[in-house]
Amino acid sequence: MSTTLSSAPYTVFFDEPLSALLESVSLYLHVPFCHTRCYYCDFNTYAGLLSLREPYVRALLTEIELAGEMARTAAGAPRRARTIYFGGGTPSLLSAEQIRRLLDACRAAFAVDPEVEISLEANPGTLPSAHLQALRAAGVNRLSLGAQSFDPHLLKLLGRTHSPEDVAQAVRAARSAGFDSLNLDLMFGLPEQTMAQWRETLLRALELGPDHLSLYSLIVEEGTPFFTWVQEGRLVPADEDLCAEMYEYADALLQEAGYANYEISNWARPGHECRHNLTYWLNLPYLGLGAGAHSCFAGRRFSNVREPRQYLHLLASRQRPEAESETLSFETQMAETAILALRTARGLHLPSFRERFGLDFWQFAGQRLRHVSEAGLLEYDGTWLRLSKRGRLLGNEVFLCLLPDED
Repeated sequence: MSTTLSSAPYTVFFDEPLSALLESVSLYLHVPFCHTRCYYCDFNTYAGLLSLREPYVRALLTEIELAGEMARTAAGAPRRARTIYFGGGTPSLLSAEQIRRLLDACRAAFAVDPEVEISLEANPGTLPSAHLQALRAAGVNRLSLGAQSFDPHLLKLLGRTHSPEDVAQAVRAARSAGFDSLNLDLMFGLPEQTMAQWRETLLRALELGPDHLSLYSLIVEEGTPFFTWVQEGRLVPADEDLCAEMYEYADALLQEAGYANYEISNWARPGHECRHNLTYWLNLPYLGLGAGAHSCFAGRRFSNVREPRQYLHLLASRQRPEAESETLSFETQMAETAILALRTARGLHLPSFRERFGLDFWQFAGQRLRHVSEAGLLEYDGTWLRLSKRGRLLGNEVFLCLLPDED
């Protein structure tokens, strides 16, 4: 492992220097299909399109090939890929053979690391043991289960189709299939959710012994049934003080149980931090493939067309399905690097910032952070800048101070 100070926040997770990481990519493969669409969901997902799965896989195979050609190094070699993440939607609705073909395509188009982390999202209740065993045999080595809650009433309120027992059964089946890195997604701050219900969900989750937990406070997004119901007065959003209390309770409970809070919404046992998501939080390059997927690569942020049939049409003629693109200014890249790093428990490593951008962080930040620092939202020890305990609850106030001024 490199011992240079400037590499410290990167080698702690990746065992390599910053320069090598900036020359690599992570791959995100979006699978937009679901049996039903949850009432809170604003992701690019679709119910009733399962008949498109095989045509979609074929289109995705073509896009992987095109992306590999686009991302080749200056010397013309395949770009190194460190992680692969199947998100959605419900990627587990694809067959294991389809997953295998997609992984083979990634290896043909990119120089995929031998010890690559390959994550796949799945819904409990749709995971027969045989399917899990086939997914593991296909190369998937990390599973993320959308448990969301262990309260039957709240699951129904969310529009989830699984039961609490389905979660427990899925975990047992995943362990039996050989998955030794397992995440559970849970939600708090739900309408009608009490602290007692949240406590019970956390305790039941811990009984299952996951290696990683992602805890998300509900955000009511425009265009979802939840948003309509809130506007109509049929649902009452959770109280902000209760949400903060739920977060603090979860943090204390999980850390006592041996899980480190390495990012605002994520806790892991040692060695089980999600390397793919760390790509985002350390603002490293990634390529998003599939309908509506987003990328950040070579100084650009860009995204694909969202509608699956349009995506299929473009790939049928080997056209890259890019819909929107933005060239990132130097100031924007610095701001986003700082904001994303401050979401992590370690915070922003200031020597790494200087190494990456050739500019001292305080030259960039100037007086922007003085107000939030005086309010006790930041901690600074000369090398690291991080959110304080209070700042982790009010992080958006800090992040807004770092955003570039709009013209």
